[in-house]
Amino acid sequence: MPMPSSCLYFGHVTHARLRPFRHRFAYGVFSMLVDLDGLAALDRDSRLFGYNRARLFSFHDADHGARDGSPTADWVRARLAAAGLGAACARIYALCFPRILGYVFNPLTVYFAYDAAGQLAAIVYEVKNTFGEQHAYAVGVPAGRAPGAPVLQRAAKLFHVSPFIGMAATYRFRVGEPGERLSILIREDVPEGELLVASQTGRRRAWSDAALLSAFFRYPLLTAKVIGAIHWEALRLWLKGAGFHPRPAKEAGATGTVAR
Repeated sequence: MPMPSSCLYFGHVTHARLRPFRHRFAYGVFSMLVDLDGLAALDRDSRLFGYNRARLFSFHDADHGARDGSPTADWVRARLAAAGLGAACARIYALCFPRILGYVFNPLTVYFAYDAAGQLAAIVYEVKNTFGEQHAYAVGVPAGRAPGAPVLQRAAKLFHVSPFIGMAATYRFRVGEPGERLSILIREDVPEGELLVASQTGRRRAWSDAALLSAFFRYPLLTAKVIGAIHWEALRLWLKGAGFHPRPAKEAGATGTVAR
């Protein structure tokens, strides 16, 4: 499968909580998939997209990685090297929400890391919570994966996200390599069994100012709605009687493991 090019994905995010009661929601969203080494070129060629500067849509290094304005690509490569995945550093693509009118909150940014042969070799999951914290899970892609087959991975939960889910949990990932369709499925298991199923799906739209403008009107003020929806769904869970788990002390970072 050829490496992707920068593009947009129009689709949906869904969450389904399975225990101790059912709770489900689905929202229409769009995301951008961008080559981290090609952001300056996207800025140069677009009147609507900016790299580290104000535009209708933008990608700012201060929103990702070290969050100090240093290049996000360097941070991802450092995470991969620390996890023993340094070969997966030739090309890195970020799947995330852009800043829209200067605001963004990304609960999850997914970095697809390719090796020098053009093969998807690792995925980094950058997770943020509403306390301003983040954690990265760097997970290798299993060797010998059939072309076009989904990537199956797992990682122990090491980072507090929702106050309604405890820390004794494991993530199972099923990710399709970016192409004409986007498919990301995350299952969260707790000692009692499967607790949460979350997914993001989408159809590819070629990168252009026309596509960006279409996204703006089709999903108005998307990034503000993301943070609003997080708090709205938290209120619904609380009203249903979901158990509360306080934020634990910060844990030392660790990497995930390839599914066996």
